[in-house]
Amino acid sequence: MSIDAAPEAPASPRLKRLQLTTVALLMSGYTGYYFCRSNFPVCAPMIRDELTARGITAEQAMVGLGSIITLGALAYAAGKFLGGGITDRLGGARIFLAGMLGSIAFTVAFTFGSSLPFFTVTAVGNRFMQSLGWVGVVRVVSRWFPHRRFGTVMGFVSLSYLFGDAISRQFMRVLFNYDFTWRGVYLATAGVLAAMFVLNLLFLRESPADVGEVEPEPNPDNLFGAAGSEAGPASLRDVLGPLLRSRVFISACVLSIGLTLLRETFQNWTPIYFKDDLGFSDAEAADKSSWFPFFGGISVLLVGYLSDKLGKGGRALVIVLGLMAAAVALLFLAMRVTHGTAFGPAAMVGLIGFLLVGPYSFLAGAVALDFGGKRGSAAAAGIIDGVSYIGAMASGLVMAQISNVTGWSGAFAVLSVVSLLTGLVALQFYWDQRERMTE
Repeated sequence: MSIDAAPEAPASPRLKRLQLTTVALLMSGYTGYYFCRSNFPVCAPMIRDELTARGITAEQAMVGLGSIITLGALAYAAGKFLGGGITDRLGGARIFLAGMLGSIAFTVAFTFGSSLPFFTVTAVGNRFMQSLGWVGVVRVVSRWFPHRRFGTVMGFVSLSYLFGDAISRQFMRVLFNYDFTWRGVYLATAGVLAAMFVLNLLFLRESPADVGEVEPEPNPDNLFGAAGSEAGPASLRDVLGPLLRSRVFISACVLSIGLTLLRETFQNWTPIYFKDDLGFSDAEAADKSSWFPFFGGISVLLVGYLSDKLGKGGRALVIVLGLMAAAVALLFLAMRVTHGTAFGPAAMVGLIGFLLVGPYSFLAGAVALDFGGKRGSAAAAGIIDGVSYIGAMASGLVMAQISNVTGWSGAFAVLSVVSLLTGLVALQFYWDQRERMTE
């Protein structure tokens, strides 16, 4: 039920400057996270070749890489569930920095391995530490920005994992052109994240109160009511109860599963798809795989701003339209309609990124902030993002098996059905949210 809120006082010029600085720090820091995340899918063809040279078959290597993706997603989900509540108690900035430090350590450790078991342990450890990054981001944003700007602010912050992903892949393409091995690429990406760690350690602050400014009020429609404006520690029961009793929140979790399955499949498998199905080189595959996050980044900016302008229910409506259109685009890709040239499939991958990534970014971003207020924003983001990695796990081993059996056309047909079914859930989410906000 909505709670009347007094009009917010305009932000002071100093606070505006500090807010811009905070956004820049979060974007640069989370971009660094992706240098130590995108290195695995980009280097996967080279790691697969090394494994096959050591005596295992190409299919076994594919299943092994898929298993790493699946176990990594499980570790990532576990970290989200654990990290959300901890972050609401300890603070977003601390957790954000801790995740960076752990990711650097595991990325460097990965380069010392030569077997699937060692690769699996270090890759999964990296994914667990990386799970702390986003809940830290959401917690910091909940303290620094008014709810009427959540869509726009989270749109910009989300560029860190979209353009950041694209930039990191282009960076790795350049390294490949200079004959870097995959181990050299891993060490270089760890260096980038280390630089971002130092920058955020020096300048990132948890809240405007830490620099003598007033914190903005949360969304009055948050699930905690008046308590949502309280940023202090609360019991786990007081945080989880209002979230888990809400049908619209549960719907958001289901949407997150479907959208993450779609996004993570493209995130992890497009370099191998471009190499195996279209005959691209490693450098070309890394280059073209960046189209998905690049056009996804454009989408995030547009739909974030649009959803703030549309008002109540606007984010849900954008999710419905994006999923339904993506189902059609995926069907075209499955039918190889665009395969007349090398440009066609890459362009279709970019279009699918544009249709899916904007809606995906809402759920563990602006939607979590809307639901959680200051009391439970990190917990809401952690749960929504955590359950989503049921979809991420399926994007690893399950999609590897499907592509082995049916080829990539069959895999894209399956994803088209997933997009359609998730779109139907989004339609129910839209009606439920509209009903809740008009009570």
